[in-house]
Amino acid sequence: MTTPRDLMIVTMDAEPSRLVERGDLSLALAGAELIDLLGAREVGLDGERIVPGPAGAPADPLLRQAASSLVREEPYETVGDWLWRRGRGLSAAYLSALEADGQLVRQRNRRWKVFWTRELALVDTEDRRRAANRQRSDEPVLAALTEAIGLREQGGEGAGQPPKLSDDAVARVLTALDDALAELAAERQRRDRRRDEAAVDNVRRGY
Repeated sequence: MTTPRDLMIVTMDAEPSRLVERGDLSLALAGAELIDLLGAREVGLDGERIVPGPAGAPADPLLRQAASSLVREEPYETVGDWLWRRGRGLSAAYLSALEADGQLVRQRNRRWKVFWTRELALVDTEDRRRAANRQRSDEPVLAALTEAIGLREQGGEGAGQPPKLSDDAVARVLTALDDALAELAAERQRRDRRRDEAAVDNVRRGY
């Protein structure tokens, strides 16, 4: 299993009251992919830019797709640009991948907190248990990712303390993720404000 797959699983396993926006999850999945690529030495960071290593072939299909999509010409891509580009629709891609791998079953009247769906539910698999154990142990990378999207396990071993990250490159990815999530939240607020203003204008016009 990979970090983005673990993140997808623990997100789906979270309490229904803890809503995660699809856009937030997609950005976090892109960050998780980049962290795994850093760990596999498929990429490195030069400041905020992603420097690809020799073209490799990660075993996981989506991670392999991520590696193949790296910008391999200078000045290379910034971490922030990667998150926005790679993250577009990424939560749906991981949902499909989990279903194809038998991690999900179709079940009627099932609500998943990221999408409304009447069909998909997690299967009790070894991968699901491993992801849950990683979350419960407060493993720093997964803890930081779930904290970024508001899902860090409150009962974990490190509850109440920020995750301790020893890798500077990973910390830079997570900082860029926080910035992207804040930008997305601000855009949602602007959109909601425009919608509210339009509603008021319609009332004034008698509609």
